[in-house]
Amino acid sequence: MASSPQPPGPPAVPLLIACALGIERFALRGADDRAGAPGPARVLRTGMGPRSAGHAVRTALNDGAMRYAAVIASGFCAGLAPGMHPGDLVVAAETRDPDGATRCTDTARLVAAVTRAVPGRRVHTGPLTGSGRVVRGPERARLRTTGAIAVDMESAATLRAALSAGPRPVAAVRVVVDAPEHELFRIGTVRGGISAFRVLRAVLPAFHEWHRSLPLPRR
Repeated sequence: MASSPQPPGPPAVPLLIACALGIERFALRGADDRAGAPGPARVLRTGMGPRSAGHAVRTALNDGAMRYAAVIASGFCAGLAPGMHPGDLVVAAETRDPDGATRCTDTARLVAAVTRAVPGRRVHTGPLTGSGRVVRGPERARLRTTGAIAVDMESAATLRAALSAGPRPVAAVRVVVDAPEHELFRIGTVRGGISAFRVLRAVLPAFHEWHRSLPLPRR
């Protein structure tokens, strides 16, 4: 006697990739069409700054389809460590800002996935700190003394907002667009920006690999 067909299982937990800028959103376009993704994926443009990022992420996670999503904060950042170059990658071990620190999920596995996605690019791992404004010169040096390796305006607020909406895997992956020896106002900015854009585009499959490897609950 033939067995009756089994009903389909519940859908996999989705992936929300949050970025601030239109150019970052453009680099990450097509995330939901990538083969091998374990569930639906959405790229969310939050707007600049921690307040905008937090609000946009909380709103997105209130949507029933994204309620239990794993969250990755991505886009560009400023490197703090001497020797960093545009196009280097930062995989955060934790994000920090004046409201506290948020540990990232399975950083070692994500570093390995990023390294495979963009072979030959330097991948830095450590604390990613938040700022409410673009930092330069002395402020960049001060942040470096805290142990942070890079700074951006949205990652810490993004991950904190994600966890405030419920437990979930969270991560932050940024591409260095300027660094101590390569600040944005210097000659070479355009070339560095193009390099960072291409790296951000190329790293997208690593996000799906990390997502696929997680012991995600199914809802």
